[in-house]
Amino acid sequence: MLHGGALPRTSPLFSFFIKIPLPLISRTSRRFFRPILRSPKPKSTLNSTGSFSMDKRLNLCTLALSDNSPSPSSPAVSNKAKKKARRESPEGVLRHKLDMCSRHGQLVQALSLYDEARSNGVPLSLHHYNVLLYLCSSNGGGDDGDVGLKRGFEIFRQMVEDKVVPNEATFTSAARLAIAGEDPEMAFHLVKQMKGLGIPPKLRSYGPALFEFCKKGEADRAYEIDAHMVESGVVAEEPEITALIKVSSDSSRGDKVYEMLHRLRTTVRQVSESTYGVVEEWFKSEEAAKVGVENWDVNKVREGVVRGGGGWHGQGWLGSGNWRVERTQMDEAGTCSCCGEKLVSIDIDPKETENFATSLSKLASQREVRGDFIRFQEWLQRHGPFDAVVDGANVGLVNQHNFSFFQLDTLVNRLRQMSPSKRLPLVILHQNRVTGGPAQNPNNKRLLESWKKSGALYATPVGSNDDWYWLYAAVNCKCLLVTNDEMRDHLFQLLGTSFFPRWKEKHQVRLSVSRRGLNLHMPPPYSIVIQEAEDGEWHVPTTTGDDIETPRQWLCATRARNTK
Repeated sequence: MLHGGALPRTSPLFSFFIKIPLPLISRTSRRFFRPILRSPKPKSTLNSTGSFSMDKRLNLCTLALSDNSPSPSSPAVSNKAKKKARRESPEGVLRHKLDMCSRHGQLVQALSLYDEARSNGVPLSLHHYNVLLYLCSSNGGGDDGDVGLKRGFEIFRQMVEDKVVPNEATFTSAARLAIAGEDPEMAFHLVKQMKGLGIPPKLRSYGPALFEFCKKGEADRAYEIDAHMVESGVVAEEPEITALIKVSSDSSRGDKVYEMLHRLRTTVRQVSESTYGVVEEWFKSEEAAKVGVENWDVNKVREGVVRGGGGWHGQGWLGSGNWRVERTQMDEAGTCSCCGEKLVSIDIDPKETENFATSLSKLASQREVRGDFIRFQEWLQRHGPFDAVVDGANVGLVNQHNFSFFQLDTLVNRLRQMSPSKRLPLVILHQNRVTGGPAQNPNNKRLLESWKKSGALYATPVGSNDDWYWLYAAVNCKCLLVTNDEMRDHLFQLLGTSFFPRWKEKHQVRLSVSRRGLNLHMPPPYSIVIQEAEDGEWHVPTTTGDDIETPRQWLCATRARNTK
């Protein structure tokens, strides 16, 4: 077992890496150091591969740097000319060619370009080295994999000797190379060196070592990496937690499985099919049948539920004996069709909603014309709050080839009837929808005018993204949001995975159209998140299903002692 982060001298890569003077790299200076190369005499012609000769390289570099030492007799060089010179210099040409190799996964071609550049005395930058290391570490099989492993470490060593300051991407690629050499100790050692050099590690930096230790069944080493991640402020996501659950299960560490399941609950909420398989495998294992207590302090468990906000108690495994594991569904009230347990609704802290509205406003102001969004906020302040907000464009196109104002009006009237105050919901429509196309129909014109007079319509400006407007309005008004938008694209990913999924679950109303007309699908009266019952049952929601046509699939785990 390795302690204190020392590199095992039995490692096949130890003798190689101890020769790399990483501590000599100074983080106090970002200046690019040109390598001292023992290269042959500069060539004077353009070779057959299209590379630039040394003479041309020197001329172009002189042009690119001429503004640093201007000559009184030389004309000023424009920025455009300098950019062109950099682009057409050997360094620039090499960068472009390596980027193309990276795009198409051409390792052998990239190594050939590298060898040629070094023989011609072309200095390599951090970007050049990172592309080469990425390609070497990404070719995991066959002859290319062997070549990538051998040359990758050689290139990494050369980069350090050339005093090119590495960054996180450099070390991550080097860690992947270590894993290709079946050396997770080295991969973890490299992450530790990153911290020593003041380079903050990312989740991807830890992945190679963590996954390899889990694969090898070395649970304690995996836990050590996990602790290092926590110390570095790096949050594990579903793949990392799933790997930790599996290695804990395989190592008969029921306490760690319990811990990781709760981390999965707070981080992921709904699990993928691959994670479902790992969790199911645990509950069906002999070790899972051994963990748990037959008698427990009911009051202590209930106190844990209250303290945790509902849906879990955190007091450890309850019950005894084999688990019954079934794939199940919940009815509209949140009752499991397998065990009869009723899931709970976990409240959202009002302060969280307020903070979310503030961060949403900040993001929207950065990505929209600031003045436009501020005007909308002022308008909302005067006309709100509302009981519901409607994504007009989305609703008008549900089951329609062309935008339907009739369908939108039908929904608006339905929502007004449902409203405790009997007021109209807020309809958000893009300016183009309000002025063009079907909006020119006399009946639609009258409809739009009536909504405007009632303060129930807001037309978002040309060039804006109306998603920001209807989402902010719903969060700000703490009301329902009617849209079939899954809210999964890049815009919504900016909002994070902590609060937004919980808010959406409790506020989104979805819509379907049948022969009977519009059907509203209200938010479920229970939270779609991993839940641990007071009697010890577990329910794990998957990402399978979750639309109007297909019910979400759940894992239900119970056993004789705690089955109702």
